[in-house]
Amino acid sequence: MKQFEVAGHLVDIPGRKTFPAVVTVTGDRITKIAPAEGAVPQQFILPGFIDAHVHVESSMLVPSEFARLAVCHGTVATISDPHEIANVLGVKGVEYMLDNAAQVPFKCCFGAPSCVPATVFETAGAAIDAKDVDMLLQRNDIYYLSEMMNYPGVLQQDAEVMAKIAAAKRLGKPVDGHAPGLRGADAAAYIQAGISTDHECFTLEEALDKLQHGMHILIREGSAARNFEALASLLQSHPQMVMFCSDDKHPDNLVEGHINILVKRALAKGYNLYNILQAACINPVKHYNMPVGLLREGDPADFIVVNNLDDMAVLQTFINGEIVAENGVTKIPSVPILPVNQFNCDPVTAAALRMESNEPEVTVKVIEALEGQLITNALTATLQVKDGAVAADTETDTLKIVVVNRYHNAPPALGFIRHFGLQKGAIASTVAHDSHNIIAVGMDDESICEAINQLVKSQGGICVTDGKNSSVLALPVAGLMSAEDGYATASAYSKLDAAAKALGSRLDAPFMTLSFMALLVIPHLKLSDKGLFNGDIFAFTSTFAEP
Repeated sequence: MKQFEVAGHLVDIPGRKTFPAVVTVTGDRITKIAPAEGAVPQQFILPGFIDAHVHVESSMLVPSEFARLAVCHGTVATISDPHEIANVLGVKGVEYMLDNAAQVPFKCCFGAPSCVPATVFETAGAAIDAKDVDMLLQRNDIYYLSEMMNYPGVLQQDAEVMAKIAAAKRLGKPVDGHAPGLRGADAAAYIQAGISTDHECFTLEEALDKLQHGMHILIREGSAARNFEALASLLQSHPQMVMFCSDDKHPDNLVEGHINILVKRALAKGYNLYNILQAACINPVKHYNMPVGLLREGDPADFIVVNNLDDMAVLQTFINGEIVAENGVTKIPSVPILPVNQFNCDPVTAAALRMESNEPEVTVKVIEALEGQLITNALTATLQVKDGAVAADTETDTLKIVVVNRYHNAPPALGFIRHFGLQKGAIASTVAHDSHNIIAVGMDDESICEAINQLVKSQGGICVTDGKNSSVLALPVAGLMSAEDGYATASAYSKLDAAAKALGSRLDAPFMTLSFMALLVIPHLKLSDKGLFNGDIFAFTSTFAEP
């Protein structure tokens, strides 16, 4: 059995002290931690970082490739909700993620998706009912009930919803929450039902309201939703009740960093080192009963070595006693990726995307996309009718948005959106939470049609077209994930991101923002494959504004 030692300054988070030490690893376990008798290298040993809530699919990478990139930043484990692939392929999709993740030395701890489909107002590719959830939760490699987005169902004590929560309680597994904006008595009732976390707080006041009822708050900083600045002070006031998460992270951002970036930012703001590491390393492991070591004798040898406690540059990452990354280079080899998918729609025509009117101009409802937020605002705009069809308007940045059902042929849903900034062409994606139909934004029907049909041809992916030339990143794994090397996928994504910005988009992450414009469970105005949706009253609404 292999044995080795790592010397440095050990960061004892529970003891809130740092001291020179030697860590002895035998096999996959830490067998001894002893104070150093002499000088040690000027490096620091601490538990590995945990992403406390992430949809791996949103990285456009399968779990094994996500792991190869994440370990370079000191991440040793994730709490992963396979909700996205489940909406495409059901339980088979969850099993695909489990099987792929098991092939690499990374602790990807999955949950049982609780809301598939997320709502009845959209078309998903599959459904997971309470019996399926119960079956999944009985598996040793399923650690929790994934985010319960149907908070109205919880408050109304819907039988199916409550059966899923009851299964988790019976098996002693936590229930994740998702209740943006829920406050007061409704928040208290939601939490009392057994919901233990929320990653959707976008104001400090909302987080404090939920904390007083015993809910754990996840400080989220992803590629689209960014709440770190609003919630960071919780590290000082409630260090035992907070965790860090990314929720959704695009591949180019994952190449740049992960939870280590949040740790560094929190340190730069002057928050206590041990409070920060409590959130980044300890709280998720305890809350979810993760099989992750916490740098104690007898624990699995999951830990990292960093250069200092300011830069937090990760020198080495160890998982189960195996070095999986060193000096920014992954040591996890790629494994074969087998595509799985469900894609059953035909190409569309530009004529099908026309919004016709006999008036010279019309007033329409407009989705206002917000930088760094999943919520949208509901606006109105007056648009010109040209050749009998309502036209987009670059002067007011009011573009057309289209959602096409990818599971069977159906008429496209049409609407208008602001803040994507395209001056010409279109962008499209089959990453469209939560049902992952085809979503596109563009200046004209012909460009939107071209972008959509490129994705029909590739059976999933993201596309940019300037009206003449198109570029596609194929995502053959459920229309969500690449079958290629993670770094190659990140490079290809960066090129399409740049191409979208070259068309005029001013958004930091136009494709990530686009992916949430069909997410009906986040207010206020969204577009599903069935039509424009008002998240405040949870009902469809007309595209045309009332006079």
